[in-house]
Amino acid sequence: MAMVCLTDFEEYAKEHLSKATWDYYAAGADECCTRDDNLLAYKRIRLRPRILRDVSVSDTRTTVQGTEISFPVGIAPTAFHCMAWHEGEMATARAAEAVNTCYITSTYSTCSVEEIVAAAPNGYRWFQLYVYRDRKLSESIVHRVEALGYKALVLTVDVPYTGKRRDDIRNQFKLPPHLKVKNFDGVIQVMEAAGPEEYGIPANTLDPSISWKDVYWLQSLTRLPIVIKGILTKEDAELAVEHGVQGIIVSNHGGRQLDGGPATIDALSEIVDTVQGRIEVYLDGGIRTGSDVLKAVALGAKCVFIGRPAVWGLAYKGEDGVREVLQILNDEFRLSMALSGCRNVAEINRNLIQFAKL
Repeated sequence: MAMVCLTDFEEYAKEHLSKATWDYYAAGADECCTRDDNLLAYKRIRLRPRILRDVSVSDTRTTVQGTEISFPVGIAPTAFHCMAWHEGEMATARAAEAVNTCYITSTYSTCSVEEIVAAAPNGYRWFQLYVYRDRKLSESIVHRVEALGYKALVLTVDVPYTGKRRDDIRNQFKLPPHLKVKNFDGVIQVMEAAGPEEYGIPANTLDPSISWKDVYWLQSLTRLPIVIKGILTKEDAELAVEHGVQGIIVSNHGGRQLDGGPATIDALSEIVDTVQGRIEVYLDGGIRTGSDVLKAVALGAKCVFIGRPAVWGLAYKGEDGVREVLQILNDEFRLSMALSGCRNVAEINRNLIQFAKL
């Protein structure tokens, strides 16, 4: 079967992954309202295409944190890629390198940061970080990724506690015994004595006391730009700017944390309006087509990041599957741009979005 759109990869993954693995990737919190609204919100947004604009030549390139990427779509941090494909994050990293875009490596990767860099030495990578009760854990991994040439830290701020994902509880989800959270291999010994385990590491490892002062602590450890992932309000966007971070990812964790929060595309405008270009604003959640990318960029996102679709690509054909997912999105984005009368990313702006019914 020809893979024509991202939904084809989703259907393949659902059919071929085990139920517990599929449920883990697909999970939203509680009733999954926010997870589902991430997708539905795009369908409510209409475009105002311009015509007769000579779109015979188009250019999808953009920059993030000063580095050029081939189009404004990167790969969001998602955990446990080896559950979808035996090479896991190494395959994901190679795919991102091949299409010249940004890959955000998850703390919870099933390949180590060293293995990922070795697999795709020329790739452009950021590292997604959690803050742990044992600060030395977070500190050591910051120093590791900086030394390895990662280009930014993505501090995830919406998980003081893990959201309630009902299917994972019903399935009693555990990382398969042959896999590990590789970045902590030998650092955290997950033993029976350590008590209950949550997503591959001992429960209660995350630090719920994390606050804005920890941004300063992180800045004291590293020269890397800091991007905060998990902001959904203008108030927190303003605080992020005041604390000197270099970017914001508007994110609700794929609907896996607080159910009932806004779809990310609905939260984007107030954050862009507040930031006023002082730092870059990105978005994840719900991107499934090239026109979704176009809508997000028109509303002020510098770049969007895909999570679940990258995993579906892995489940389909490893590195080649992730490349196909990215290529389909790139082709659809280029076509949507042209059909809207935009020749390059700089021409995409809010005039493209219909705010009131015509």
